[in-house]
Amino acid sequence: MMKQSLLALSACLALPASAAWHLDEDASRLHFMSTKNAQVTEIHSFKALSGELSDEGKLTVKVPLSSVDTAIDIRDTRLEEKVFEVAKFAEATFTADVPQDMLSLKAGDTIQGSVEGTMDLHGVKAPVTFDVIASKVNDNEMVVTTVTPTLISAESFKLKEGLETLQAIASLNSITFTVPVTFSVTFTQ
Repeated sequence: MMKQSLLALSACLALPASAAWHLDEDASRLHFMSTKNAQVTEIHSFKALSGELSDEGKLTVKVPLSSVDTAIDIRDTRLEEKVFEVAKFAEATFTADVPQDMLSLKAGDTIQGSVEGTMDLHGVKAPVTFDVIASKVNDNEMVVTTVTPTLISAESFKLKEGLETLQAIASLNSITFTVPVTFSVTFTQ
């Protein structure tokens, strides 16, 4: 009897303690747009991001700022050094409590809503809200996509001075200080 109890206890301990969701980096994308000289708008991305969503709805998404990809190497380097200052501020982090109705989706269900959280970027924490559609593909996969772009202000995160430096280096007449951000992320268990 003692042997069976020990075997049952061992089996329970071998089970995962949490069914937390993990962001699938290969299936996830994060984009932002910039406009220069009042007419030239370009789409950029980050090549890396990671994240977790706990069973209780605690969401954390991290973006290494050195993974910025504008399709121009020198511009990437300038963004990293002059705007993001990755030597001091290596990543941006978004944290939120995901609404319960998004957490309780059944396989095949889709819901539209808002995720309100805090963005920690360049040493500044500020509130950010994303309007999203969450779709539970199956019991082990969920896809969350922005419905509309979320506008992120450089001034809110003390990035304006770096953008002004970038504008001067590139001899641009103008550069926008607010950028639309969109994403499509996949979480798996």
